[in-house]
Amino acid sequence: QVQLVESGGGLVQVGGSLRLSCAASGRTFSAYAMGWFRQAPGKEREIVAGISWGGGSTNYADSVKGRFTISRDNAKNTVYLQMNSLKPEDTGVYYCAGYTTGVVPTTPPRYWGQGTQVTVSS
Repeated sequence: QVQLVESGGGLVQVGGSLRLSCAASGRTFSAYAMGWFRQAPGKEREIVAGISWGGGSTNYADSVKGRFTISRDNAKNTVYLQMNSLKPEDTGVYYCAGYTTGVVPTTPPRYWGQGTQVTVSS
């Protein structure tokens, strides 16, 4: 059974930073692409960033390019999202997601974490 457990969310001021972590278990972590999504109040869930199985390929939503960095440590079965220069519009629940392919596909992830709240206050 695949489990994804996020941590690191919280309340931060505009311009601040947070690092989210997602610990994975239940499958061979290093074989699959991972992603981060977020959902703001009243809005649909959207992709924030994705990373391939080995970390060699990453992609980002336009709204976070240059501010967020996705990375992974396959030895620790963990994927990270470093968020800098945070803005109020970054507020939302952030979800870790696991794909069933080695690179990020266009299809939705199969596995989801429970989410962690990020609130950026002005």
